[in-house]
Amino acid sequence: MTRPHPEPPFCTGGVPVRGFRFAATAAGIRKDGRADLALAVADVGAVAAGVFTRNLVRAAPVLVAAERLDRGSPRAVLVNSGCANACTGDAGHQATLRSCEAVAGALGLPAAEILPASTGVIGAVLPAERVEQAAGALAAGLSPQQFEAFARAIMTTDRWPKLAHAKIAAEAGVVLGIAKGAGMIHPDLGPLEPAHATMLAFLFTDAALGRDALQAALADAVENTFNRVSVDGDTSTNDCVIAFASGASGRTPERAALTQALEAVCDELGRSMVADGEGASHVAEIVVRGLASDADALRVARTVATSMLVKTALHGRDANWGRLLAAAGRAGVALDARSAKISIGGVCVVEGGTSLGADAEQRANHALAERSYVIEIVLGTGSGRARYLTSDLGHEYVDVNAGYRS
Repeated sequence: MTRPHPEPPFCTGGVPVRGFRFAATAAGIRKDGRADLALAVADVGAVAAGVFTRNLVRAAPVLVAAERLDRGSPRAVLVNSGCANACTGDAGHQATLRSCEAVAGALGLPAAEILPASTGVIGAVLPAERVEQAAGALAAGLSPQQFEAFARAIMTTDRWPKLAHAKIAAEAGVVLGIAKGAGMIHPDLGPLEPAHATMLAFLFTDAALGRDALQAALADAVENTFNRVSVDGDTSTNDCVIAFASGASGRTPERAALTQALEAVCDELGRSMVADGEGASHVAEIVVRGLASDADALRVARTVATSMLVKTALHGRDANWGRLLAAAGRAGVALDARSAKISIGGVCVVEGGTSLGADAEQRANHALAERSYVIEIVLGTGSGRARYLTSDLGHEYVDVNAGYRS
């Protein structure tokens, strides 16, 4: 199904990053002939870090990338769209290895320095022979300016490419972020430990960093951004966020400055993914305050953000605050509904756990017509606070996903 292509919201766009080159090509993995193979390479050595889906069903590229990050010093990422290469057994694993080897050969690098990532339909084996045939052209097309081509090649049901950038304080460098995602978006990302159409994100910086510093800052940034967004509540088999630092700036930033820049980029990318949610036309930021702890507030915010009844009410521009309060009440957190205060788009509709009347709700309905808005739920006087980004859920979500494979 073809979706309309509005202007990309929330993202600042891309900029070149010293030490990195990008490329994209059509390898024939997708049926529609679009570019479907993307490559990013550090010109010289790089420091890499990553977090991966905690779904216990993990695609072959996730397993290979996590192992290579753990054991070596990768300097490139190879991404395909059109095939998730998940639930494909040994054949899928071998296809991932063959694809990396082909591109590594074209680059003159060891295969272990290539991190793979895939997105698309689950259950189909990646056609490695098509990657092998395209490897030479892909490597030959590398350029510092081709980051947008990279972003377009990794799209599946996305309506626009997702790119964002931020400067690191004290002129320590820049961060470029490239992501994709519109459905199967409810990231649960962290270190890959023995026992999400997908969310993929790739971050590139020219700051001079050690691996531990990059990994720690990445984990913090992801926890406060990607791990707090949801389109449909489904965590993919392929979700990953991979970061590279080239060191080309020659400057090492303070931990707080690095984390701030990473969070700024990840937040923009996450908001753009939610705005692009299949069947979505609104972005809602759910803010919960007043509970005993941040963890309690996050639990409530996540429950409200993933409620189907809430999401359909948002689509209908219906300030149905009862659904908000009911979702909060089933989050498994101690709260007193009699103290609840709820505001929608800046319009207070509930005070002391009761409605402020039809006029307030009508004004809130108008606020729900905006492309983005904040819903604030205050449930006490505690210091706990959290936020979660979600989208509305409309008819198009069913249309897209009922025929996703056909």
